[in-house]
Amino acid sequence: MHTDTTLLRGAGLPDIDLARILAEEPSPLLFATVSGAHLYGFPSRDSDVDLRGVHVLPAEDLVGLRQPEETRSRMWDHDRVEMDLVTHDLRKFVRLMLKPNGYVLEQLLSPLVVHTTPLHEELAALAPTVLTRHHAHHYRGFAGTQWRLYERTGELKPLLYTFRALLTGIHLMRTGTLVAHLPALVGEVSAPACLPALIEAKADAEHGAAHMVDAAAAARDVAALHAVLDEAQARSRLAEAPSGFDALHDLVVRARLGSLVLPGSGASGAL
Repeated sequence: MHTDTTLLRGAGLPDIDLARILAEEPSPLLFATVSGAHLYGFPSRDSDVDLRGVHVLPAEDLVGLRQPEETRSRMWDHDRVEMDLVTHDLRKFVRLMLKPNGYVLEQLLSPLVVHTTPLHEELAALAPTVLTRHHAHHYRGFAGTQWRLYERTGELKPLLYTFRALLTGIHLMRTGTLVAHLPALVGEVSAPACLPALIEAKADAEHGAAHMVDAAAAARDVAALHAVLDEAQARSRLAEAPSGFDALHDLVVRARLGSLVLPGSGASGAL
């Protein structure tokens, strides 16, 4: 993997030096990518920037008496742009990977790479070893949560998140490939014809109301996609359980031992 500045600009991200922001992190980063609406292909002019990644704690933080910072999170405004940065220690992240957790895999495999290392490439190469039929449960559950949010708020954003989750799950069950970008999914999976117009409408405001949506028709579309996801899961050739535990364990150990000799702190450490 590599950092593609052209791809980052094409995703609608604001003109911010994201790498410089990450360089302020206290521990070396294994990777950092952009998630959220920019990854999903429907950012708004006022969308926040969701940065997600993995930091590597020194071994002493895990074997000593102090509680380790396995998850670090901070939100702030940068030149009137809301920034949201969340990183997990590598061990916690890998444990999440070994669960049917599509969210962390989307972060790992995001093409919107801000910071990368050779171990990031290794970790991404092991992603297929943790994909299972049970990842359908993740996307089914996430879609349900977002649909209820749409029903409560009437906003366009959670409705698009609902469709995106269902289409990602269907595509994953059918192909074994994780695609989080809604415009790309519309071209690969049979999807409601209204989606391109809804994606275009969301560009105006992050929390805009879904005035143009026929709620009854949307409910029928969502129910139909749930049925398609159920069938895709039943027919999927994905494994029943992850197979990459040993290889992932080895990667975590090597990264942890390597962190003992990394210079100083910050995102610039070479893993």
